[in-house]
Amino acid sequence: MTQHVPLVAATRGDAIESIHYGSAVVLGPDGSVLESRGDTQALYYPRSALKPLFAVGLLRAGLELSDEQIALAAASHSGSQRHQDVARSTLEAAGLSLQALGNSTDLPYGTAEQAAWLAAGGSATQLAQNCSGKHAALLALCKLKGWDLKSYLCEGHPLLQLLRETVEELTGEDITGQSTDGCGTPVYLLSLPALARGFARLASAAQGTPEGRVAAAMRAYPELVAGEGRDVTALMREVPGAIAKDGFEGIQAVALPDGTALAVKIADGGDRARMPVTAALLAAHVRVPEDLLSSPALGGGKPVGRLAAL
Repeated sequence: MTQHVPLVAATRGDAIESIHYGSAVVLGPDGSVLESRGDTQALYYPRSALKPLFAVGLLRAGLELSDEQIALAAASHSGSQRHQDVARSTLEAAGLSLQALGNSTDLPYGTAEQAAWLAAGGSATQLAQNCSGKHAALLALCKLKGWDLKSYLCEGHPLLQLLRETVEELTGEDITGQSTDGCGTPVYLLSLPALARGFARLASAAQGTPEGRVAAAMRAYPELVAGEGRDVTALMREVPGAIAKDGFEGIQAVALPDGTALAVKIADGGDRARMPVTAALLAAHVRVPEDLLSSPALGGGKPVGRLAAL
């Protein structure tokens, strides 16, 4: 059993109402461990936090994308019209139609975006699903390379070999286990230091390199990496030079331009605990907005407690 430790507490009045356990690591610019909590050597699925690393692999392989398209390839987007338009543009630039998409269907991920979509009579589609930017870019590379489009998510496809090799090279860790993410792409087991190293490679990369281009696109278009009202977008807007990506089941990775990087896993998968501990760890190195460090617990419409890192 993984040895997680208490990371985040929800208080009400003078009492602790709930505690989220997890693990976290902070690496310095030289890759040394600055802070370690819980079990940082256990292996976890980074889920969508792998997307920026995947995007590097696509650029290394020769795919040409605009900065907006790169940002969306690295995104778990909210499903706004802009998000969907950028994903569509990636397909169209490659001469592909929406029918090529192999990801699962879903409603827009963002609360406001989903409400607007449903009010307009929308239903679950592949384009609205939060991973459509990634899948559009994956397909665009397959078209460029002449690889089979229909089997791009099947084991043995050259695209999947490319993604695996890219993740291993960027993280410096051999992959020993994998499964399938919700959208259909592979997801690899990694330690938290490995995930942090991968993000550090991007954030500290030279301008114009594939790693540097992905980082620059995420910085330029944080609203495409997540969406309005999302904490990942807020963090990148408020912390100069930071790149950040979350993943389902309580994963968060962040890196700064000097190579300082962190990775977090919340044991129960609780999304609400992900950002408070991330922000608290980051606050030792840069200024972080208070609303990312904690959120109020309300009683009768008034603050009576808070959710914050321990």
